Amino acid sequence: MEFDPVEDPHEPQHSVTKSASAASNNTVIPELTLLLTGDRNSIEIGTKNILLDHDDQTNVEQFSAKLYDLCGRHISVINMLGLPNIDRVPLNQGIHAFLLLVPYGQHNSHYKSRVQWLEKTFGRGFLSYLMTVVTHESNEKCEGALADLKANSSFAEKRYHTCTRTMTDEKEIVSLLEKIDVMVSENNDQSYSRLTCVQNKDQKEHLDHNSYKEESVGTEEEIDISTEVTSGPSETKGKGTVDVEKEIETLLSRLHLQDKLQQKLSPADFLKIGPPVKPSNDTCEQELAYTFLQKLLALDYRARHILVKQESPEVSHPQSAPVSDSTDTDDSDSDEFFNTDEDSDQSKQTHAHPMDVQMAVFHCSDSFLKQDMIKKLSQCQYALPLLVPDPVTMDIECPLWTLRQIIKTWKVTEIKDKDTITMKSMPICKAETPMVSFFRLGSLSQSKSHLMNSLINDTHSTFFHRNCKGSTKSRHLMDGVAEIAWYFPAGNPNDSFTDCIAFCNLHGDALTTEKQREILINKSSVNVVFVPTLTRTQKNTAVLSALHKSTKPLIILVADKDCGGVEKKPGKYIVGLKERSQSDVAEELKMIIKKTLSGPHTSFQLESMSKVSGVRVDEDDPVCQKGKSAAMKILNLLQGMDISKIKDNFLPCQGNLWHEWCRIKKELYHLQGNIEKEKSQKEQALTQIRQEQCSVSHTELMKSFTESLLSLPSTDKEYFLKWMQILIDALSTDDLASILQRYDEKWSEVLALKRKHEKSPLLDSKQNELEQISKELQSATFGLEHIFREMGQIYEAHKSQKKQTHNRQTDWSKYPELAADLMISGHPMELMDGDAGYAPLTWISSVLEEVIRKLGDQTVFVLSVLGVQSSGKSTMLNAMFGLQFAVSAGRCTKGAFMQLIKVSEEIRNDLKFDYFLVVDTEGLRALELASNTTTHHDNELSTFVVGLGNMTLINIFGENPAEMQDVLQIVVQAFMRMKKVKLSPSCVFVHQNVSDIGAAEKNMDGKRRLQEKLDDMTQLAAKEEQCDVKCFSDVIAFDVQKDVKYFSHLWQGSPPMAPPNPRYSENVQELKHIILSKASQSSGITLSYFKSKIQDLWNALMNEQFVFSFKNTLEIAVYRKLEVQYATWTWTLRSNMLTIENQLYTRIENGKLDRVENSYLFTEMSKTFEKIKKDMNLYFEDKRDKDMLVQWRGRFEQKIKEFHEEQVKGVKKTLDEVIQQKKACKELDDKKTDFENKLLQKSKELAHRLKDKAKEEELKSQFNTVWGELVRELSAGIKPIEDINLEEDHKRVLNELGFEWGLIKGCKDSNRYQVLSKLGHYSDYVNQKTQRDLSEERHQSHESKKENKYTGKQGTNVFKRAFNYFKQKITIVPTTQQKGNRDFSHEQHEQIRSFISQVEQQSLEEIQTKPVATRGCRSTYLLEMAQNVQTKVTDFESQKPYTLRKEFTVDLSLYVFDRAGRWLSQSHETYRKNNDALTYLESKKDQCYSIFRSFWKGNSSAVVFGEMICENLKVSAVQAVCNKTAIDLAGEMRCSFPAFSGNRLNLEKHVLKSLAEKEDFKSFITYIRDPRSQAENFIKDEVHKYMFREQSHKAQNILKKNVDDISELVSQALFTATQEVKTQKGGTDMWMAQFSSVLKDKLTLDTISCQNFRDINNFDFLKEEIEKGLVPIKTEMSRLSLDKMKDFRLQPDQILIDQLCRCCWVTCPFCGAVCTNTLEDHSPDDHNVPFHRSASVKGWHYRNTVEMSVNFCTTNVSSDNSFYLDGVSEVSVPFKQYRTAGPRFANWRITPDESKLTYWTWFLCRFQQELENYYGRKFKGRGKIPSQWRTHTKQQAIESLDESYSE
Repeated sequence: MEFDPVEDPHEPQHSVTKSASAASNNTVIPELTLLLTGDRNSIEIGTKNILLDHDDQTNVEQFSAKLYDLCGRHISVINMLGLPNIDRVPLNQGIHAFLLLVPYGQHNSHYKSRVQWLEKTFGRGFLSYLMTVVTHESNEKCEGALADLKANSSFAEKRYHTCTRTMTDEKEIVSLLEKIDVMVSENNDQSYSRLTCVQNKDQKEHLDHNSYKEESVGTEEEIDISTEVTSGPSETKGKGTVDVEKEIETLLSRLHLQDKLQQKLSPADFLKIGPPVKPSNDTCEQELAYTFLQKLLALDYRARHILVKQESPEVSHPQSAPVSDSTDTDDSDSDEFFNTDEDSDQSKQTHAHPMDVQMAVFHCSDSFLKQDMIKKLSQCQYALPLLVPDPVTMDIECPLWTLRQIIKTWKVTEIKDKDTITMKSMPICKAETPMVSFFRLGSLSQSKSHLMNSLINDTHSTFFHRNCKGSTKSRHLMDGVAEIAWYFPAGNPNDSFTDCIAFCNLHGDALTTEKQREILINKSSVNVVFVPTLTRTQKNTAVLSALHKSTKPLIILVADKDCGGVEKKPGKYIVGLKERSQSDVAEELKMIIKKTLSGPHTSFQLESMSKVSGVRVDEDDPVCQKGKSAAMKILNLLQGMDISKIKDNFLPCQGNLWHEWCRIKKELYHLQGNIEKEKSQKEQALTQIRQEQCSVSHTELMKSFTESLLSLPSTDKEYFLKWMQILIDALSTDDLASILQRYDEKWSEVLALKRKHEKSPLLDSKQNELEQISKELQSATFGLEHIFREMGQIYEAHKSQKKQTHNRQTDWSKYPELAADLMISGHPMELMDGDAGYAPLTWISSVLEEVIRKLGDQTVFVLSVLGVQSSGKSTMLNAMFGLQFAVSAGRCTKGAFMQLIKVSEEIRNDLKFDYFLVVDTEGLRALELASNTTTHHDNELSTFVVGLGNMTLINIFGENPAEMQDVLQIVVQAFMRMKKVKLSPSCVFVHQNVSDIGAAEKNMDGKRRLQEKLDDMTQLAAKEEQCDVKCFSDVIAFDVQKDVKYFSHLWQGSPPMAPPNPRYSENVQELKHIILSKASQSSGITLSYFKSKIQDLWNALMNEQFVFSFKNTLEIAVYRKLEVQYATWTWTLRSNMLTIENQLYTRIENGKLDRVENSYLFTEMSKTFEKIKKDMNLYFEDKRDKDMLVQWRGRFEQKIKEFHEEQVKGVKKTLDEVIQQKKACKELDDKKTDFENKLLQKSKELAHRLKDKAKEEELKSQFNTVWGELVRELSAGIKPIEDINLEEDHKRVLNELGFEWGLIKGCKDSNRYQVLSKLGHYSDYVNQKTQRDLSEERHQSHESKKENKYTGKQGTNVFKRAFNYFKQKITIVPTTQQKGNRDFSHEQHEQIRSFISQVEQQSLEEIQTKPVATRGCRSTYLLEMAQNVQTKVTDFESQKPYTLRKEFTVDLSLYVFDRAGRWLSQSHETYRKNNDALTYLESKKDQCYSIFRSFWKGNSSAVVFGEMICENLKVSAVQAVCNKTAIDLAGEMRCSFPAFSGNRLNLEKHVLKSLAEKEDFKSFITYIRDPRSQAENFIKDEVHKYMFREQSHKAQNILKKNVDDISELVSQALFTATQEVKTQKGGTDMWMAQFSSVLKDKLTLDTISCQNFRDINNFDFLKEEIEKGLVPIKTEMSRLSLDKMKDFRLQPDQILIDQLCRCCWVTCPFCGAVCTNTLEDHSPDDHNVPFHRSASVKGWHYRNTVEMSVNFCTTNVSSDNSFYLDGVSEVSVPFKQYRTAGPRFANWRITPDESKLTYWTWFLCRFQQELENYYGRKFKGRGKIPSQWRTHTKQQAIESLDESYSE
C-alpha cells in the first residue's frame, strides 16, 4: 500500500493533536493503533522523532501529528516502552500491531526476553500482530541481526524492519508503515483485544495440561504423587503471574530500580570518587540498593545486614515493637496481653528482604557489574547464584560468565603413609569438585541454609537463612534460586574436609521448582533432602522415590525423627532432626559426606552448566560470544605451549631486548673514560635494539590482539578484554600455583638455615635455587598487562625509528589512543615496568597526551601508595575506590600502575579537581629482589611514587620494628628529596594488621613510637642527603595525631575460608574520609603537568644525585612564560619612561626646566606602574598555574618595583647631567643672546648698506669680510678649546710609567691588543716562576701575615699550587705559529681571560665617573687608568705560579684605552661644542648669511623672522621625529620581531641561529668569549636589517607618521600663538613665548632674539610666511632617510640592548654556555641553561696532553669522571659533585641529560681546524670527535634550536 501525504479535498479536515482529549472531542477513529514495547534505550525520543516525540508512558490513545503530516492518516501510538505495569496494558481497545523495539548489538537477548514476557501477558496468539524493529546508530549497519533473530522459532522475517534510533528518516517510517499494513491485511484487518488475549491464554493452559498428562507415565503410586506434586505450581499458574510481577515491580520501585531492568547499572556508575559509604542506620530504602553495592565493593560483608531508617509508617521493622496506647484497667491489660489476634500492624508493608535487595541489584546490573558483584560476594565468603529464574520470563539462567573471574587457592591433604599437602589455584569455573546439593521438600521449622553454614563455616553465614539479621517472612526473588559455595581447605589438621567441595542450596520448596531440582540432582555427587516427614501420603514421595532409586548417595534429613544417622542401604542415609542440636547434626553430616566422597563419586564443574538443556547461560549472548571468539582466536595460538616460553615467542619486544635497552640506558648515566665515544656507541646500541624490536614486533598474537581492539565496538571490546584476562589467568594458574608452592618450600628452607646464623655452602646453594625459582616465576607470570606492555614497546620502537606503516594490523601509531580509551574507561595502565625496573616514558607520554586530547587537560589529584610487599596496598585501594588492581598470592603488583577515577557530582563542588589518579606500586623489600640492588630499587621506586603523588599513603604492615624501620627510612628519604626539589606532597601512614586497635592508650603509644622512629630516620636520611633537618615535621607538614590511621586485620579468621573483617571496611571508609578532607585543600595538578612530572622524576632518578639532577619541565615552562610576561611589563615601564625622558629633555634644552624631582617622575609613572601591578596580580592569580607561580610572585613583584625605581633613578641621573651641562654652558649661553643680537644687527646693517649697490655674486665675499671682523671682535680674549689626540696620549702615559718606546710601538703596531679578550691562549704572555721566586713570595707572604695579623689561606695555597705545578715538570713546546707554554692549563688561560674582562669593566666604570662632558678630557684620567691596570696586574701575578710579561701589561693598557677611547672622544666633543665660543659662532655663520641675504632682498622683518623660525624648526623637528621614531621602532620590534619578543632564552636561540647562518668563526669566538657583546652586535645587525631591508616599508611608515604628528603640532602652535597675540594685542615677544610654550615638550628651539623684530605687527602675515617656509621642510622631512637617525640622541638598537641585555650573563664554568635567566639577579635560583655544549668550545683538554675534551657538561655530570680546579692542583673533583668545587660551580644547576644539542656537535665538526688552531690543541685520542656527529648538517643544527629552545 502506498501512502500519499496529500489530503483528499473531499474528506473533512480534522485538526490533529497529540492529546487524547482533543482526539475524542473530534470523535476521530484511528485507522491504525500501534503499541510500542521494548527497551527505552532502543529509541531516541525527541521533537524530531516521527514515530514518538514524547516520553510519557501511557495506555491512552494518542494521535501522532507527525505521522498525520507524513501520510495523512490518523494513527494512534501507545508508548509502553520499558517494563510497564501489565494492568495498564490497554487491551480494552484494539491493537493492530505490537512494535517490538530492540537495540542492535543486544537484539537477540532483548528479543527473547521481551517475546517471552509478551507471550505470558497476551498469550501466544499475539505473535501474528508482532513487528520486530531493530534500531541502530546512524553510522552502524545491522549486519548479522536478521541471521541472529532467525534462530528464534517465534520470529517471522517478513515482520522485521531496521531503523535509526532517532527515527527522523521519512523513508524508513513509510517503509515500516507499509509492512504494518501488509501484516494487518494478513490478519483480516482485525485488531488484538482483551477477548483475544483471554482466549489465547485459556487455550495455552489447556494445551499445557494435556501435554503434562501425556508425559506422566509410571506406577499408580508414582502417578498420584506426581499429580499432587505438580498441583502446587499449576495452582500458582492459575492464580496468574500478575500478582508476582506486581510484587517484583513494587520491590524494584521501593529500591529505586524500576528503570534498571532495561537500562542496567554498570561499573561506571560506581567507579567514581563519591562520599564515604553511609552508616547502616542512616540509609533510607530508596538508597538501599546503592548502599548495598557500595558496601559490597568495599568488602563489607555486612552489606546484607543494612538497617533502614524508618521514614514511612507503612513499613514495619522487626526490631521496633508497637506500643499500645490503651488506658484500660489491669484486667483489660492482661486480656490484651493474652490476646494473640493479629493487630492492624500486620497489614503494614515490611522492609525489603536482604536477599531480595541482593537479587534485585543482580538482575538490574549489566554483565560486567554482575561480575564485580559476584567477585566481591566470593571474597566476602558468601554463596553465589548458580541457577537464577528470570523475574519477567521465569526462564532459568546460569550466570557462568559472571563466575568466570573467580580464582581460588586451597591446599589438598592426601592421606597416605604420611600427609602430603598440595597447593591448588585455579579459576573456580574449571575446578572439578564433588558437589553436595541441599533441597527442601515442603515446609520445615528447621533452617536448611543455617545447617549448611555449619558445614562450611560455622562462624559465618555463607548462605542467608531465616535467623539472619534483617530476615523477613516475605521474599520475592529468592524462591527457585540455587546458590553455590565451596569449602576450601587450608591444609590444616582441623580442616572439615581434605579437598575442595561445592555445596549447592536450592532456595524455596523444591517441589515447586522442578526444573532447578532436576538439574541439581543430575549434577550432584551427594543429594541432601530436608523433609518434614517420611509418610507415603505426602507430596514428596515421588521425588524421594526417584532419589532412592538413583545410584548417587542420598541423605534425608527428617524433621519429625530424632534418630541419629542410619544407613538404610549403601549410600542411602536417614538423619533425624527432632530434638537434636544443630552442631551434632552438622558433625554427623560431615562424617557421612566424608564417607560417601571417599569412594567413587561424580565430580561437578561449573563449565558443564553450559551443556544443560533448558538453562540459559549468560555466556551465550552474541556480544559475549563475539568477545570470546576473538579472545579464543588468540589463545588458540598459545595452546600446548610451555607457559614460560609464551612471552619469549609472542611478546619478544619486552623480553631480553627491552631489558638490555634499559640496562644500556641506565649505563648512560654512569659513563667512564672517553665518555662521548662510549656514549655514542651506547646510543647506537640503543638504536640497534629498537630496530630489532621493530623487526620482531609483528607476532600473530599482537596482530590479532590489536586488530580486535581496533575493530570491535566498545561493548564487544570490553567482553574481549575480559575474556582475554579470564583465559590467560586460566592458562597460567596451575603452573603458577606449582611454582609458588616450590618457592614457598625453598624460602622456608633458606629461612631455617639463616636462623642458624652461619654461612654455609648449603645456604648459598639454597639461595641460588631460590633465585632460579624466582626467575622461573617471572617467566611464567603472564597477564593482560604484558600484552599492553608489548604494545608500549612496539610503539616506542617504531616511534624512535620514526616509521609509519599503513597496514591496519600493525598500525602502532594508534596504540596510544587504544590505551587512552581503556584508561578513561577505568582500566589500570602500567606506569613502570616492574620486570625491567624502568618507565617507558615515550609510551606513557603518548597515552596521556591522548587522554588529554579526549578529556581535555583535566585537573587530577594523584594518590599514590607505598609499603612492603604483600601488605595489602592493592586490596586497600580496591576496597576504597572499587578498583581492579591485581590481588593474588605472592607478588601482587609488579612495578607501578595508574588508574583514573572520575569525581562524582555529589562531591565535585567540594573539590578543585575532576579526577583522582591512583598509583599502585609493587612492594618494597620484595623477596625476589632480595639482593644488593634492593635498597637502590626501593629508593628509586619510593622517590618516583612520592614525587608523583599529591598525597602518598604509607602502608605499614604488622608490628615488626625491623621491617618498619627499613620502610620508614626509605620513605623519609624520598620526602626529603621532594622538599629539596620544591615538591610538597602530603602523606598519611596506614598501619595495617594491628591488634587491639580499639585501645586508645595503645594507639597513643604507637603514634608516639612512630613519631620517634620518623624523627630518627629523618636524621639518618639528612646525613645522606646533606640536609640540615632534625625531625620529620621539618621535611613535610605532618601531624601524628591526624595523619596516622590504624587498620584492623583484613581477614576475620584464617584464609581461605575467612571473610573480610567488617572493621577493616570501616577503617577503609574512615581513611577515605581523611583523604577527601585533605584533597579538598589541594588544587591537584593538570594531566599535562603529571605527564611532564613523570619524565622529570624518572630522568632525575636515573642519576645518583637526584636533587641536583631533578628538572621540573612544566615548572621551567611556566617560568619561561613568566619571563616573557616580565619582559612585557618592563618594556611597558621602559617605553613610558623613555617618552617622559624625551619630553623633559626637550624642556631642559628649551630652558624651561632646571630641576627634576624624583617625586615628579614617580607621579608621571604612577598610572603605568599601577596598571602593571594590576596585570601582575591577575597573572599570578591565574588558576591554571597559580600554585606554581606563587614561589616566584614575591621575587618578581620586588624585581618590578626595583626596575621601576631604577628607571626613575636612571632618567633622573641622565636629566641631571643634561642640566649640569646646561649650567656648565651658562657662561656661553649668557653671551649667546648678545652675540646673536650683534650678529643680527650687523647683518641687517650690512644688508641695507649694500642694497641696490652690490650684485648677488658679490654678496658672499662682502659678508665674509664683515663676518671675519665681527667674529674677531666678539671672541677677543676667549681661548679656544683644543681637540684631544688620544693616540699620542696613550703612548706618552705608558712611557711615563716606565715602558720602553720600542715596546709600546711594537705592541701598538701588532694590533693584538684589540682582540686581547678573544685570544685562544695566553701562553706567549707567561713566564714560569723559579723556586727561588716562590720561596721569596712565601716568605714575604708570611711576613705580611705576621705584620697584618692576617689569617687567610691565600699565601699557603699559592705555594702549594706552585710546588705541585713544578712537580709535574711541565715543558714548553712550540705551537704551530708561535712559541709558548703548551702545557699551560685551560683553567689558567680562563683565569687570565676573566682577569682581562674584570680590568676592562672596572676601568670603564671608573673613567665614566669623570666629568669629561662638562669639563673636558684631562691627561691625568689616562694616567690613572694605566696605573690602575699596572697595579691589578701586579696583584694578579702575586697569586699565581707564573709572571706576566711586560707585553701583557702594555697590551692590556692599550686594550683598556681602546675600549674607553670612543666614550672619551664623544664626551670631549660634547664639552667643546657646548663651551667653545668660536665653535658656537662658526655654527651661526650660515644662519646670519641667510638673514643678511633676506634683508638685502628687501624682505620685511616678518619674512626674515619667519625664515629664522623655519630654519630653527627644520633642525629640531628632524631631531624630534628621529627620537620618537627610535622609541616607536624599538617598541614595534619588541612586539613583532621574533628574536626580541620573548625572553632571554628566545634571544639566545636567535643569536645562535644567526651565527650558524653566517658561519663566521670570529663571530663564534666573540660569542664564546663575550656573549653579551655578540648579543649586542646581533641586536644592532637585526635592527639595521629591519630598518633598511626586511621591514623598511614599516619603518618608513612609522617615520612618516611621526613627521605628520610633528607637522600637526607646529601648525597647532602657529595657530595658538597667533590667536593669543591678536586677542591680547601683544607683540613679537608674546608671540614667541606662546609659540615656544606649545612646543616645549616636543621640539627644542634655539633662543631667537626678538630685539631686532619688534616692528612686526601683522602676525597673520607672519603665520602665513612661516607656513610657506614649512612646506619645503615637510617635503624634505617626508623624504627623510632612516639613516639620519644615527645622528641623534636615541637609537632603536640601543633601546633594545638596554631592554634585552639587562639579564644574567654568567657563563657555565665548564662549557661557557650563558645562563638564560631573564632576571639579572635571580638568586636564590641557580644559573641554568636548557642545553650545554662540548667543553672543547671553551678549550678544555686532558691534563698534560694536547687532547681536547669533547664531552658535554650534561654527560660529564652523569659520568664517573673528575676534573681539576686549576692548572696546579693535584686534587680532582668528581663531576657528579661539581657543586662542591667552589663558588663558580655551586650556583650552577647542570642536570644530567643523555641528549645533546645537534647545534654544537655540528659546530665542532664544522670548525674543527679553526678550534685546533685557536686553542693549540687537537681533537684526537680521547678527544676524537665521534663519527656520528659528522652526519649532522647545518640545517639540522638550526632546526635543533627550534626544538630545544622552545619557550
